[in-house]
Amino acid sequence: MTKKMSISTSKTSLVLFLCQIISALDVPLDSKLLEELSQPPTITQQSPKDYIVDPRENIVIQCEAKGKPPPSFSWTRNGTHFDIDKDAQVTMKPNSGTLVINIMNGGKAEAYEGVYQCTARNERGAAISNNIVVRPSRSPLWTKEKLEPNHVREGDSLVLHCRPPVGLPPPIIFWMDNAFQRLPQSERVSQGLNGDLYFSNVQPEDTREDYICYARFNHTQTIQQKQPISVKVFSMDSLNDTIAANLSDTDIFGAKPVTERQPVLLTPTGSTSTKVELRGNVLLLECIAAGLPTPVIRWIKEGGELPANRTFFENFKKTLKIIDVSEADSGNYKCIARNALGSVHHVISVTVKAAPYWITAPRNLVLSPGEDGTLICRANGNPKPSISWLANGVPIAIAPEDPSRKVDGDTIIFSHVQERSSAVYQCNASNEYGYLLANAFVNVLAEPPRILTPANKLYQVIADSPALLDCAYFGSPKPEIEWFKGVKGSILRGNEYIFHDNGTLEIPVAQKNNAGTYTCVARNELGKIQNEVQLEIKDPTMIIKQPEYKVIQRYGQVSFECVIKHDSTLLPTVTWLKDNDELPDDERFLVGKDNLTIMNVTDKDDGTYTCIVNTTLDSVSASAVLTVVARPNPPFDLELTGQLERSIDLSWLPGDENNSPITSFVIEFEDALHEPGVWRYQTEVPGSQTTAQLKLSPYVNYSFRVIAVNRIGRSQPSEPSEQYLTKSASPDENPANVQGIGSEPDNLVITWEPLKGFQSNGPGLQYKVSWRQKDVDDEWTSVIVANVSKYIVSGTPTFVPYEVKVQALNDLGYAPEPSEVIGHSGEDLPMVAPGNVQVHVINSTLAKVHWDPVPLKSVRGHLQGYKVYYWKVQSLSRRSRRHVEKKILTFRGNKTFGMLPGLEPYSSYKLNVRVVNGKGEGPASPDKVFKTPEGVPSSPSFLKITNPTLDSLTLEWGSPTHPNGVLTSYTLKFQPINNTHELGPLVEIRIPANESSLILKNLNYSTRYKFYFNAQTSVGSGSQITEEAVTIMDEAMASRQVDIATQGWFIGLMCAVALLILILLIVCFIRRNKGGKYPVKEKEDAHADPEIQPMKEDDGTFGEYRLFSFVSSAPI
Repeated sequence: MTKKMSISTSKTSLVLFLCQIISALDVPLDSKLLEELSQPPTITQQSPKDYIVDPRENIVIQCEAKGKPPPSFSWTRNGTHFDIDKDAQVTMKPNSGTLVINIMNGGKAEAYEGVYQCTARNERGAAISNNIVVRPSRSPLWTKEKLEPNHVREGDSLVLHCRPPVGLPPPIIFWMDNAFQRLPQSERVSQGLNGDLYFSNVQPEDTREDYICYARFNHTQTIQQKQPISVKVFSMDSLNDTIAANLSDTDIFGAKPVTERQPVLLTPTGSTSTKVELRGNVLLLECIAAGLPTPVIRWIKEGGELPANRTFFENFKKTLKIIDVSEADSGNYKCIARNALGSVHHVISVTVKAAPYWITAPRNLVLSPGEDGTLICRANGNPKPSISWLANGVPIAIAPEDPSRKVDGDTIIFSHVQERSSAVYQCNASNEYGYLLANAFVNVLAEPPRILTPANKLYQVIADSPALLDCAYFGSPKPEIEWFKGVKGSILRGNEYIFHDNGTLEIPVAQKNNAGTYTCVARNELGKIQNEVQLEIKDPTMIIKQPEYKVIQRYGQVSFECVIKHDSTLLPTVTWLKDNDELPDDERFLVGKDNLTIMNVTDKDDGTYTCIVNTTLDSVSASAVLTVVARPNPPFDLELTGQLERSIDLSWLPGDENNSPITSFVIEFEDALHEPGVWRYQTEVPGSQTTAQLKLSPYVNYSFRVIAVNRIGRSQPSEPSEQYLTKSASPDENPANVQGIGSEPDNLVITWEPLKGFQSNGPGLQYKVSWRQKDVDDEWTSVIVANVSKYIVSGTPTFVPYEVKVQALNDLGYAPEPSEVIGHSGEDLPMVAPGNVQVHVINSTLAKVHWDPVPLKSVRGHLQGYKVYYWKVQSLSRRSRRHVEKKILTFRGNKTFGMLPGLEPYSSYKLNVRVVNGKGEGPASPDKVFKTPEGVPSSPSFLKITNPTLDSLTLEWGSPTHPNGVLTSYTLKFQPINNTHELGPLVEIRIPANESSLILKNLNYSTRYKFYFNAQTSVGSGSQITEEAVTIMDEAMASRQVDIATQGWFIGLMCAVALLILILLIVCFIRRNKGGKYPVKEKEDAHADPEIQPMKEDDGTFGEYRLFSFVSSAPI
C-alpha cells in the first residue's frame, strides 16, 4: 500500500512540475537588457572537432563565449591542464579564449598535436567546448618504385594502379599525360573510387608511355606525381606478322583473332560485399566490369526502389551515389554488367549506422527564486547513444550537491530553485561513431519588471487587418501584463482582443474606431511599470481597375490597366512583373502611371503580367494573361506515298499554330512540265487532318505544297514536295465554252476554251473541229487544228443555224465524243422597216406608239428589239429657233408598242421606228407627226415689287418660261403679316393674261404683305411664285429716301443692307416653308401633272432612253 502511494505521489509531482515549467522565463534578445542581467557563460564559437591545420602556418584554436560578468578561459590538452604561460609559442587573444600557437617562428606543428578543450567560467557557472582534435596536414612523397611496361593484347582488360601516399586529409586523384592534359575517360576507360584507372578492354589507341597518376593535397596546396606508366597494346594483325617473320612456310602459325568476351567484374571482386555508411553522409557504390563489347552497368535495390531525388549516377553509371542517407536506405544493392554475350552481377549489402544526433537538445533555463524547471537531453543514433551529464564541466556524480536538482536519465528536474542554483550543465550523447556535447545554463534571477518596447511607438495597420501591439517585457518572477486603451481607460477584456504570452495585444480585425493610445502595464512582486503605444488605422490599397485577359496579333500594341485607390497618407509603388519575374529590359515596354503598354508585340511577350502595388503597410496584386497570336508557321516534312496513275497520298507535319488553332490546310500543285513556277489550287482539308489523297491527271509533273490557315490568316507555303510525273493518256475532257458565231454575213467563227497543259493528258494536243448546217441532211465537215482556239468557216449563207462540236486528241488518242452546240452564221442588217406606225396621245406629257412587227426572215439576224426615235418639232404657243434633241427609246424583244414619257405640252412631235439585230439597225419607218394638248403653265419667270408708299405697292412680273398652252389669266393672292408673324385675311385678284404690272392701292401703312402669284391656261393653274414687301411709315421718310437716294455713298450702303436683308429673307423664307411660327401653313408646292400616272418599268413599255440633239427653226 505504501509503495502504491509513493508511485501515485511521484506521478502527481511530475505532472505538477511539467505544468510549472511552462512559467520558466525567456530572456529577450535585447542588448541593453543582456548587458544588465547576470548570465552564466555560453560558448558562441569554437573550432571543429576534427581540426586539420596547415603545418606551415600558425595554429588558431577558436573559443569564444559570452556571459555576465564576462567569463575567463582555460584549456586542457589530452585531458590535463594546459598552462599556456609556460609555453612562449602559445598566446590567448585578449577578452577571448582563442589560442594562437606560433609555428612560423620556429615552432613545429607536430609538437602540438592533441585533444584540446576550452572552459569559459564566471561566478554563475562554467561552459566547455567540444574535444578539438588538432592534427597537422600531411602530404608525403610517392615511394620510389620500378614500373614495368604493360604489354596487353587488344581486347583484354587492364588496371593501372595509382596507390597514392597516405595523406591527411586523403588526396584527390586524377590521371594526366606529360602535357598536363587530362586523359579522356569513357564507358570503356574510367577512374575508380580508389584512384586506379580501369580499362574494360584495351584498344590500339590506348598505347602510350605517359599514363601519370597525380595526387593533390588541398590543405598544403601541393600536387605529387607518380612515375609515368607505359602501356603497349598488340593488335592481332601485328602479332601475326611478327610470328610469320620468325617461322618457315611449313610452320603452322597464327594468333587467335580478337574475341568477344562476356562481362567480368574488375571491382568489387566476388559476388557479394558489405558497406557501412553513416546517416547523413553520401553513399558511393561502385562496379567496374571488363568485357568486349564494353559492358553497360545498371543498378537496382533488391526489394525496393532507389530513393527519388537523392539518387545520382556518376562515372558513366559505374558509380551509384545516394546523398543524405538514412537508416531506410539500408539494404542490398545489385549492380548488373551486361553486354551482347551475357551479364554478371554483384550484391552490396549496405548498413546505415548513425553517429548521435539531437532529438531534443537542452535549452537555457531562466527561473525566478522558488520556481521549478527542467533540462531535457534526448539524442538518437545507431547504436543508441549513452547520455551523461556534467555540471560546470565536472561529471555530475562528483559535482557539488544541489538539493534543488534531481537527475533522471536524460532529464534534470529542478524544484524550488535559489540563486545559488545557477550553473552550466553539459549533456554528452555518445556512441562508437561519435558524440554530441551541449551546454545549457540554469540562471536564477530576481528582477523587477522591465518593458523593452520603445515608449510611444507608432503602429500603423490597414483596416480589417490584425493589429499587433508589442509589449516586450522581462522580470523575475515573470510579470503579469494588462492593457488599457487611453491613459485613463478601463482594462481591455473580451473576445475583441487576443492577449499573447509575450505581452503582445492582438486586435484580430482592426477598425477605424480602434485607433488611439494604448497602455501596457507589467507588474510582479518586485515592482510595476507601464508604457504607451499609438495605433493608426489606414484605408486598404485596392486595384479598382484590374488588367484583363488580352489576345493580340504579333507586331500589334497592347495595354494593361492597373488603376489603384489608396490611403492618402501612404505612398504606393507600382511594379509590373512578367511570369513572376522582372519585365524585360526592352524599350518596347512602356510603364505609365496606370498602365503597361507593350509596343510591337512578339511571341516572347506571351505570358502572365502582374501589377503589384506596395505600400509600407500592405500589398495587392492582379494578373492577366497575354496571348500573342499570329498566322501559323508553314507545314514541313511533306511526304508522297501510295503513288498510283490517278491518285497519290500526301502527308505533312503542321507548324506552330501560334496560339490560334489551325482551321484548314490548302494544298496547291505546280506542273513543272507545262507551267513551271505557277501554283494552282488542288484542294482544302480540315485543320485536324495531316494527310490527303489527291486526284491526279496524266502527263503532269507534280509538286505539292501546303498552306496552313487559322483565324489570323494564311501561313507561308511549305517547301515543295518531291516531284511526281504521271503517265500519258488520251484526253479525259473536251474544250469548254464552244460557240459558233459569225463575224461576217458569209462566215461562221467557231471558238472554244483550249485545254490547259495538265488537261492535255499527253503530248501532241490537237482539236478536231466539226460543223454542219442544221435541219439539212448534210454530212459533218471536220478539220484538225493545233495551238489555236478558233476556226473560221467561210462561204456560209447569211444567218443560218449550224451544229458545231470540238473534240480534243493527243498522240495517245481522242477524248470522249463531245456534245453538240447550235451556232449561227454571220448576221446582216435588217431589210424591212416596221409598218402601220400609230400614235395615241394619252395626255400632255405622255403618248403611246404602236407598230406592226417585221417578218423574221427580213431581220437577217438575232432580233434584239425595236428603237423609237422621236423629237420635238415646235412649240404651238410661240415661234422660236431652238436646239432640237432627238431621243431614242429601245424596246427589247418582239414588242409592238411602247410609251413615250416626258413630252412637253402643247407641242408638235415626229417619230419613226426601226428594227434592231446583232449587226445593227434596219431602215426607219416613215416619220409620224403628233401633237400634245395644252397643260398647266410653269410659274411666272419673276415677281418684283417696287415703289412702296404709305398705302400702295407696284407689282411687276414676267410671263412663264413654259406656258404649256395659251395663257388665259394671272391670279394674285396677298395677305398682311403682323409683328408676331401671324397671317391676316387672304385677298385674291384675277389679272388679264396680257398685263405685266399692277399697282395695289388702299393698303395699310408700315405693313408687311406676302404675295402669291401664278398663271392659268384653259387646263388649269400653274405653280405659284411668292414675294414679300412693306409699305412705308410716313411721307417725310419717303421724301428723305428720295433725296438720299441720289447720293453715291447711300447707294453703296443700301446695296450692302439689301444684300444682308436678302440673306435674312432667304433664311426666314426657308423657316416659313418648313412650318416656322405661322399658324397656317400655305401649300406652295408646285402642282404635279395630273395626267402623268405611275407606270411599271419592268414591262418594257417605256424602253431604254437615249438622247440626240440638233438645231431647227420651227414656225408656230
